[in-house]
Formats: sequence, C-alpha cells, structure tokens
Amino acid sequence: MFITLEGIEGSGKTTQVENIVAFLKDKGHDCVVTREPGGTDIGKKIRAILLDPENRGLDPMAELLLYMADRAQHIREKILPSLSQGRMVVCDRFFDATTVYQGFARGLDVKRITRMHDLVFDGLKPDVTLLFDLPAKVGLSRAWNEINSGSRDGSETRFEKEDIAFHDIVRNGYLELTDLEPERFRVIDASKSIEEVREEITKTLSEELEKIK
Repeated sequence: MFITLEGIEGSGKTTQVENIVAFLKDKGHDCVVTREPGGTDIGKKIRAILLDPENRGLDPMAELLLYMADRAQHIREKILPSLSQGRMVVCDRFFDATTVYQGFARGLDVKRITRMHDLVFDGLKPDVTLLFDLPAKVGLSRAWNEINSGSRDGSETRFEKEDIAFHDIVRNGYLELTDLEPERFRVIDASKSIEEVREEITKTLSEELEKIK
C-alpha cells in the first residue's frame, strides 16, 4: 500500500509519521518512510534549493521542474522498488502538493502539471491520501512557533514566508482535490490535539487495511 500525507504548513503531518508507522508495524506490515522533496540523496540537494528562503526569486516553472526532477528520482530509486518488495510506503507529500502549490497557488496550468505527472509517474498513484486539514492561519502560526523554538529547520522556510493568502489558496486547493477524488482522500481534522488526530488516523487506516485483506 502506498500512503501519502498532505496538508498546509503546520498541519502536523511530520508529527504523526512515527505514530502511523508504529500502527502499521503493529499490524505486521514492513514500512518505508520517505518524503518529498528530499527522499533520496539527489533529492536532498534539490530540497535545499526549493526550501531555502534566500531563493524567493525562483521562477514558478523552474520550481515546478525541480519538484518533478526530485519526484522522478524518488519514484524510481525508492518508491517503486519498495512497493515491488511488498512494503508499505508512507510518504510526506507527493504529487497533490505540486498540484496545489505550483498549480493553484503559483498559477501554473493544472492540466499541464497533470500531463507532466503522467509522464513522470507511469501510472503510479497513492492508494490512500491523508489530508491534514486546518485553517491556514492556525497552521502557519504553529509552523512559526516550531521554527522559532528550534524544533524545525529555520533554513527551510521559503514557503512559510509566503503571505496568508497564498496558504489559504493552498488549503482550498487541497479541499477541491478531495471533492474530485473522494475515493482516495481521507480528510483528517488537524485542528484537534495530537492524540485526537492520532486516534482519527488509526481509525481511518484500520478501515483501509480491512479493504485489502
């Protein structure tokens, strides 16, 4: 099973990864945890460019192509080999992030992005996507609290430095995608406490695992 986690900055995806893996392993599944950008050694170098706040002048199309390059390497080096070995893959962000950040929020043509995805992915699609949803203002506040406290890397704040309108568009873009693919997306109320979110995820994944028995 290929599980992806999506959501705006500060939505708590990374916080819950450890809980998700612990739950899946408890159910007897071997897991691989990865992320985008930066799921491979080459991807880490691309990530450094994409998230560096000094690179605010990065052209949206250049940004898109860097994400695509990261993803092409990631899929072929890590995701597909892991899935072919029968392992569960849990990925923090995947192609939905590109659709909403570079498409909806940056204003690039979504149909063009979809065509590029088709070229890069060769039919690969997540089985389940957990969307961690909460108001942009709340998420951004959480993100900056973590950055200022030192619990998050201050060198990766290029998107956090976008204005609130940008993050509102990203959130609404994600919600629009859930309407288009309700069979794949599971919306998690990320405004709740960490424990409440964990319980909601556990319930959701239990239901999904029942489907593949």
